[in-house]
Amino acid sequence: MVRPRIVPRDFYLDAPDVVARGLLGKLLVRRYESGPHTKPQRLAGRIVEVEAYFGVDDPAAHTFAGKTARNAVLFGPPGFAYVYFIYGMYFCLNISCEPDGKPGGVLLRALEPVEGLDTMARLRGLDSTAKPRLLTSGPGRLCQALGVVRDTHNGIDVTRLRSGLHVEDDGFVPEEIAVSTRVGIRKAADRPLRFAIAGNRFVSR
Repeated sequence: MVRPRIVPRDFYLDAPDVVARGLLGKLLVRRYESGPHTKPQRLAGRIVEVEAYFGVDDPAAHTFAGKTARNAVLFGPPGFAYVYFIYGMYFCLNISCEPDGKPGGVLLRALEPVEGLDTMARLRGLDSTAKPRLLTSGPGRLCQALGVVRDTHNGIDVTRLRSGLHVEDDGFVPEEIAVSTRVGIRKAADRPLRFAIAGNRFVSR
């Protein structure tokens, strides 16, 4: 068994579609603290579905219109969390990629929950007996299950353990990757930039 290691920054230097494929099978890990006098808990899920978003050449990307205070993380160094709010209800988590100054990112769409499922269920407002698929199958769900919010996590360096949110490689390699078009967008909707572990039951619908 391979000892898990944090995915290094140079992993994220590639184009969004390359990074997206590479993230499949990795572990997203959150150090969750429920209170000042409680021991931090490890919440973890295997990344099973992602979408790639390019920079100013991708009409569906948040960076298409140029750099703003809101999307600045995607124009900065690779390996940082970009969190945004959508539909007035949900947060979504992306990771910046491409060299510093060239925008690009990968949206994490679904995880297979691995550690801390009871806490994930509580954060989702569900009973502890809830089906695991209800916890992290979908970009909004996974952020809710891990307690990821923009105010706390936007701009966090996911290549450092002490950040409290990072990506690990435990040696898992998907047998097959399914490729399809991105979900919930109107512009550049025909581009095959959604990647998932084929056959995984935690992939969103």
